[in-house]
Amino acid sequence: MNRKLEDLRNLGIIAHIDAGKTTVTERMLYYTGTTHRMGEVDKGTTTTDFNPEEQQRGITIYGATVTFKWADKTINLIDTPGHVDFTAEVERSLRVLDGAVVVFSSREGVEAQSETVWRQADHYRIPRICFINKMDREGADFENVFNEIRDRLHANPIAVQIPFGAGPPHVPNAFRGIIDLIDMKLLLFEKEDEGKTVRSTEIPDEIKLEAEERRQMLLEGLVDFSDEITELMLEEQPIPPELIRKTLREATLLHQLSPVFCGSALDFIGIQPLLDGVAAFLPSPLDVPPVEGIQVANQSASKRRRKKQVEEETKEEVITRKADPDEPFCGLVFKVVVDKHSELSFVRVYSGKLKANSRVVNPRNNEKENVSQLWLVQADRRSQIQEISAGDIVGIIGLKNSVTGDTLCDPQHPILLESITFPETVISMAIEPDSSSERKKLASTLDLLKRQDPTFRAVTNEDTGQTLISGMGELHLEIIKNRLLRDFNLNVKVHRPRVSYRETIKRAAEAEGICERQVAGQTMFGKVKVEVEPYEDPHDPVVIESDVPDSLPEEAVNPVIESLTDQSQGGGLLGFPLMKVKVTLVGIEYPEEDLNDTALRIAASDAFIKALREAGVSLLEPIMKLTVTVPEDHMGDIVGDLQQRRAQIMATTIKGPMTIIEAEVPLDKMFGYSGAMRSLSQGRASCSMEPLNYQPAPDEVTNQFL
Repeated sequence: MNRKLEDLRNLGIIAHIDAGKTTVTERMLYYTGTTHRMGEVDKGTTTTDFNPEEQQRGITIYGATVTFKWADKTINLIDTPGHVDFTAEVERSLRVLDGAVVVFSSREGVEAQSETVWRQADHYRIPRICFINKMDREGADFENVFNEIRDRLHANPIAVQIPFGAGPPHVPNAFRGIIDLIDMKLLLFEKEDEGKTVRSTEIPDEIKLEAEERRQMLLEGLVDFSDEITELMLEEQPIPPELIRKTLREATLLHQLSPVFCGSALDFIGIQPLLDGVAAFLPSPLDVPPVEGIQVANQSASKRRRKKQVEEETKEEVITRKADPDEPFCGLVFKVVVDKHSELSFVRVYSGKLKANSRVVNPRNNEKENVSQLWLVQADRRSQIQEISAGDIVGIIGLKNSVTGDTLCDPQHPILLESITFPETVISMAIEPDSSSERKKLASTLDLLKRQDPTFRAVTNEDTGQTLISGMGELHLEIIKNRLLRDFNLNVKVHRPRVSYRETIKRAAEAEGICERQVAGQTMFGKVKVEVEPYEDPHDPVVIESDVPDSLPEEAVNPVIESLTDQSQGGGLLGFPLMKVKVTLVGIEYPEEDLNDTALRIAASDAFIKALREAGVSLLEPIMKLTVTVPEDHMGDIVGDLQQRRAQIMATTIKGPMTIIEAEVPLDKMFGYSGAMRSLSQGRASCSMEPLNYQPAPDEVTNQFL
């Protein structure tokens, strides 16, 4: 592609849901000439929200990639979701982007997902600029949001613009334009041509004093980053706008500052200056450090030895790749889109060049991959190309063994880049096809969806026979279900999954089982004596041992042991699998002249059931280890709700403005918890959950199965 690396910008638009990300993206596409008509979120006509589910709900679900030009810069932009259920889309986008625009609503300010995406950007060390949107709304407050960015996000915002007025047209001092603090001009946007015309004029007297004070604050915020600005201020000399922009860029790239812009995307105000800010302050691939990876030994052995060699010969030696077309090729798969006809892998190219119909290697599994086709992706439209180089984002068709987070590289210069880590799923549901004929089709479709969505899980529970699907929230799973129905023409039902309880015994007991039957005129007889006792083995839920004399023949002992094993695997008296039980065979009796293994099996089964009844069964319920991260303001509500769910609070830890609660809670009480937690915390809490152990269930739970 004909462009200079220093003129390339790879950025994402990130924010809480309903802050206006997609509308900002839509305006950017229009003002850059990429589209000729602006779509509207409410009408389902935006470029990036092209999925039917997105259009119907008016929210972004899947990150969409678009490319456009502005001020001689080529901008690869990803519009990301704002809903917490789809935070993985943000995670994988930020992993491969160089900069970000964080959008805030001027009325709601810093919201829950704003904190999450800001932390994600901090993790990946991504320079960002802020856009305070919706200044035309009732209750818009630029100053309040600016302070929240500083206080709640622990950031260092610096205003390069302030609004001229605030609120809708019918209120006094309504929002009319933007004061540019760098050039000290008032920017007005003509509504007649949907904001295409931007007029720069002198700042009115009514706001001139405030503008001068804010410009002074801007300059004071830059003195730590420029000796030249410091000297000019001491000499009371004017500061050239270009020096301000240069200093802002340097400080932004060092993660020291976040320039703050403002406007109203819906009302066509502030988008062109925001695009200027993207070009001026966000990094090119040359401005970010070279990508680091682990050196992997070059493999030339046969395919049978490859996996073993990769494990043995991977060295923990860190190597780098610069954003240079002349370096060996390496890239990262950050997204896989699967439909009924093809599989498109999105790759960020970090170094070198990649041509269509070439071969690369995946160092994770040391598999060679064919790059059959290269595609430039523009939301839902694609155009095929023959070559791509460092800094670009491309869609590849042809990869068979690569998933999200995998590295692709030159076979002669292998490197393993850091993968992408995704949060654990927090909610599960049972799913089943309407007919047995669709069961195999459902299984293969779920495998496809797992390749596309790294936060989606689908496993078959051996205890219950259910297929359990897991995701980041109820909306996430609802979207999955709708995709199965709409895109793959599968009829499925979704149910709340059954909890897989266990049984154990309360005490040691002994019992004798007898089989004495007349069959075809002959007597079948066998007597078996067993002992059961509570016992915990890390490897086997039920341990079966024999303590009978060695003189007994194997023909008598083996059928009894087999029967006891089958009986223990079949479950306890309540129908659930047994655990923490030891069964000891202590006696066998049978007629010496007529050893009948069927009689001994029946007697063993009878003895086993009698022993369980004598010992008394206890129901065990699965206990989950739960970690909740919640702002201190909402901690009381979260703790109160957990106590109602029979949770035991094990520890609380204060970490900055957040409190981390560690608890142990029954799985049966955790269905629907994700939604309840968000409701109690106004969407600001997050949680993770993992299996811990089994503990005795209370009587009210046990009585349900008696």
